[in-house]
Amino acid sequence: MNRTARLYALVEELRAAAPRPLTVAALAARFEVSTRTVQRDLQALMEAGVPVRTTAGRGGGWAIDPEMTLPPIHFTAEEASALAVALAAVDVSTPYAGAARTAGLKIAASMTGRASAAAQQLAARIVSLPTPADSAVRAAVEQALTTRTVLRLSYVDAAGRRSDRAVEPAGLLTADGRWYLIAWCRTRQAGRGFRLDRIAAAAPTDEQAQPHDLSALLRGSAAADAVQPATLASLMPPP
Repeated sequence: MNRTARLYALVEELRAAAPRPLTVAALAARFEVSTRTVQRDLQALMEAGVPVRTTAGRGGGWAIDPEMTLPPIHFTAEEASALAVALAAVDVSTPYAGAARTAGLKIAASMTGRASAAAQQLAARIVSLPTPADSAVRAAVEQALTTRTVLRLSYVDAAGRRSDRAVEPAGLLTADGRWYLIAWCRTRQAGRGFRLDRIAAAAPTDEQAQPHDLSALLRGSAAADAVQPATLASLMPPP
């Protein structure tokens, strides 16, 4: 069993025993690995945000909070494979890439049977070329979008010209494998798109940004025909 499969199985083992804790020794014996390996895996789950916890003393061990985890999800093999492909498309330059990985771990840990096997088998056959990216820039963009605050950035355009901007984020646009921050640019007094891999530096502020309609900012641009991805329909708020 590879490590990815073992992480999923650890979550299922803890969920099945909840609220009773399991010792590291018992988990090591169950998966036929060393106690050090189990400790490392459990620590990785904690860092990923999976609600596992440890209690010391007699009768202690590791447990998971079942109310904070997803119940088993009955994906089809095709749906599980689609999830693997979607996660593979998330690289270090993608907004919320870190959160996508931890969310993927939680979802994958809830899969069972053929779906889980299909996702694991396909995941083992997907490779990607690493994309260089500045994690500090991505984190600043994510914070500004989440908190709806003004973002100060240094931007390099297609001609190589560098400029400093203060922008009010409105949303994200993805096209041809690239991600763009769509924002109201205070310097240009107009809506602008900033390709994330061309942002040389970014710093969030505490200043609240004015709300801007994403479609309005895109109007008249090359991306005026952009539409909501159909795959996000289930996440949209009701009209």
